[in-house]
Amino acid sequence: MKTESYNPSPPEVELAKAIVSIKEELNNGLSFHTIIDINADLNHDNPRVHITTKDNDGDNHEFVIKVIQRPDSIKE
Repeated sequence: MKTESYNPSPPEVELAKAIVSIKEELNNGLSFHTIIDINADLNHDNPRVHITTKDNDGDNHEFVIKVIQRPDSIKE
C-alpha cells in the first residue's frame, strides 16, 4: 500500500487504536504494574498512546508511546 498522507497516516492511527484494544493482553505481560487507563490521542501528526499503570506499591506511572511511520523513501 502506498502511503500518501503521513500527518497522521492511516496506518499510524490504526496501530494506535490496536494498542489500546489489547489492554488485557498487555496487562498479562506485566509483572510489576497493572494498566489502569489507556487511551489514544489521534489528533497529532504522530498519534500517541497514553498508558497509566499502578505498581505493586500503589504508585501511578505514565507511559507514552508515539507512533511514527517513516516515509517509504527512508531506508536503514
